[in-house]
Order: sequence, then structure tokens, then C-alpha cells
Amino acid sequence: MMVRPHRFRPNQQTAADNHFQTEPDASRSVIAQRAYDEVTRMVEQLRGRGVDVLLLEDEGTTTPDSVFPNNWITTHPTGLLATFPMYAENRRRERRADALELLQERFHVYDTVDLSAAELEGEALEGTGVMIFDHLEMLAYACRSKRLSSRLFDEFCELAGYTPILFDATDSDGVPVYHTNVMMALGTDLAVIGASMIRDESERRAVLGQLRDTGREVVELTEEQIGSFAGNCLEVQGADGRLLVMSRTGVDSLSRAQRDRIESRVELLPVDVHTLELAGGSARCMLAGIHLEPRQVHTPRA
Repeated sequence: MMVRPHRFRPNQQTAADNHFQTEPDASRSVIAQRAYDEVTRMVEQLRGRGVDVLLLEDEGTTTPDSVFPNNWITTHPTGLLATFPMYAENRRRERRADALELLQERFHVYDTVDLSAAELEGEALEGTGVMIFDHLEMLAYACRSKRLSSRLFDEFCELAGYTPILFDATDSDGVPVYHTNVMMALGTDLAVIGASMIRDESERRAVLGQLRDTGREVVELTEEQIGSFAGNCLEVQGADGRLLVMSRTGVDSLSRAQRDRIESRVELLPVDVHTLELAGGSARCMLAGIHLEPRQVHTPRA
């Protein structure tokens, strides 16, 4: 599921703890049009490779980060659909009843969990922004930040049947990584991770060991590559196999050796979303993965 914003802009309410955000270099209307075009091209690129994309429109003016739907909703192979509490007040408006209805209409949803009320008590758990799910091994990785309540993380993992793996990760200035998914991604048999940002050696060894124990190829990224969004990627299913969707910014930051190791496991699909990256997120943030069983074969809506 993706959302095409008509009035995109970097969110001032999230800038304080999102050090990946960048000030725009053009007028608000120009930035909004560029963002709209980038989403349009990315959807066309994905559909051209046989990826089923549900595209929603956001024509509102009060949800600057709506292009990143993965933070407020997750779906799971067990048939679970979950909605989550958001840290920034204006991000709470991104939750959409029509999106929930569409998913329940198109897919088998056997259970729902709504934790969003916790935001009224100052707690947040921003979906697959803060939680990296291993749906095969039923593990959930997360780094501590203002966007993640440890209590809610444990509660959700218990409800959904995942084993929680919680750790600290910071940049070289000691600033906590605001979302786990900017520094880490899991595919079927691949993991990419900015492991050096896990400063505690024992925690770093434990996370890397857990990843390797699942049999995945582990590709470590530098902090500079994390800053270029190389860790903010997502494996999707195309018509001819699995694809790793990563921004062109991220792909260009990879060394030849890293790229070869990744492509030995899955095909890289670069997408140009440099305008959207001004908001501190990238390709993975734009994709709310659908892990539900479809009710029937259908043609995606425009």
C-alpha cells in the first residue's frame, strides 16, 4: 500500500528527533509537485515489475508525512491488521478508515489490534518504522527512541506472537536513531544493517548473531551509507521474483562488493525519491507491506 501526497512537505513537528530530515531547496508548491511525481513514477515502476500496489490519494493539507503509511499500520501473515500510536500530533491524522476498509475488502483479515489510544498518554509505537519483523522466525527487532514505547513494543509482540529484540542505536554524535528501519532491513535470506550504530558491543554481537542464526546473508552498512538511506529498503514480490526496493541515493552509496553480495540474494530495484527523502524517510517508509491472503485476484485501483 502506498499513498500519493498532493501537498507533501517536510514535517516540522518531526524535525527535532529526525536528524535525517533536510531543508527543501525550492518553494512548497515545487516540492509538492516533485513528490507527487516521484510517487507516481515509483508506483509505475513497481507495477511494471508485477508488484501489486494499492495506491491511495492524500489531497489534504494537514498530513505532511502521509506518504509514509508504514508507520501507522501493519499487516501480518497470520491475518492480523494493526494500527499504532504516533509520536507527532499531526501524524495521528494519517490513520484512514478507508484504507482499513479497503484492506478488509480485498484481503482476509482475521484479527485487528488498535493501540493508537496510547498516544494520548504520550506513548508511541510507529509500526514498521520502529519494528523490523522477521515473519519467518517470528522475531521483532527495534531500537529505542522517542517513537517506540518499550512497554507497547512488548505488549504488541506478545499479542502478535513475535519475540522482541530491543537494542540501542545512535549516530556518531550520540543521537538515537529515530526509526529502526533507516538502519536495518530484512529480506527472505538477506539482512542489511548499520551494525556499527549499535554502540554496545554485546548488543551488537547479539543482533548480528541472531541475524546470522536465521541463515541470512548479513551485509553491514557504514553510518554514512545509513545517512544515504541504504538501510531503508524493502523486499517485495514481483512477477518474476523478489525485488529489493531501495532509493537511488542508497544504491549509489553501496560499494561494488556490497552490491554484489546483495544481488547474489535478490535483485535490486532502485527508485528515485530524492525529494521525499527531504522528510527523513525513503523507499521503505513509503511501502506499507501487505502480508494478508488476498480474497480474490483483482486489478489494482489507479
